[in-house]
Amino acid sequence: MSASNDQMRLILGIDPGSVVTGYGIIESNGIRSSHVASGTIRVAGEDFPRRLGDIFTRIGEVVERYRPVEMAIEQVFVNKNVQSALKLGQARGAAICACVVAGLPVAEYTPRMIKQAVVGHGNAGKEQVQQMVRHLLKLEHQLAADESDALAVALGHAHTRSTLQALQRSGGRRR
Repeated sequence: MSASNDQMRLILGIDPGSVVTGYGIIESNGIRSSHVASGTIRVAGEDFPRRLGDIFTRIGEVVERYRPVEMAIEQVFVNKNVQSALKLGQARGAAICACVVAGLPVAEYTPRMIKQAVVGHGNAGKEQVQQMVRHLLKLEHQLAADESDALAVALGHAHTRSTLQALQRSGGRRR
């Protein structure tokens, strides 16, 4: 690896949605993180392919504006509504494609993995995740739920990446 362990990197986190997609950009070395930007992308209308195109375009604009070097995205969680899960998967695909076209490596995490990395346990509630995101990034203002979730994805990626790098450096040895 050419990058040093403490090198700060811009990371884009995405919480995909077919109507509201959250994005969050942090600067992090896996230990220290700071908020760079965050927000939501709202798409409307009955023409679903056009909404997917809007997600693709607007994520591309975020990438062009902030120039992150990595992207992390939440994996699709299937609950009861299969149609919603399919639309969510397509929105997720549009966001991934925008980042791949821009040359970003993409990491994918389950909601449980993100909660584990940010809060310390995978069963954390939304409010607990939001509170920890605000604490870790030293934010005083409230965040929209999708915005907070996207920042949690970015933080989870930063923490996971840092842990994996430490394991690689140690050769995977346990102490």
